[in-house]
Amino acid sequence: MCLSIPVRIESIEGSEAVVSINGAAYKAGIHLIDNPQVGDYVLLHAGFAIQKISDHEARETLELIKQMKSPF
Repeated sequence: MCLSIPVRIESIEGSEAVVSINGAAYKAGIHLIDNPQVGDYVLLHAGFAIQKISDHEARETLELIKQMKSPF
């Protein structure tokens, strides 16, 4: 099973972006999505942004991931 995580685009340079999640920053390829913009939320998989998602969907998914990490 593959897992992608929601991240926020912080900056863009060419076909790469700096994305963030929970204060950590990563480089990601963004050439697979149309018209990426700073501030967009995208799904990150294997170092590539594969789909744009809404702010609401990103926050909801991040909350579910946070709950999965907690045993209670």
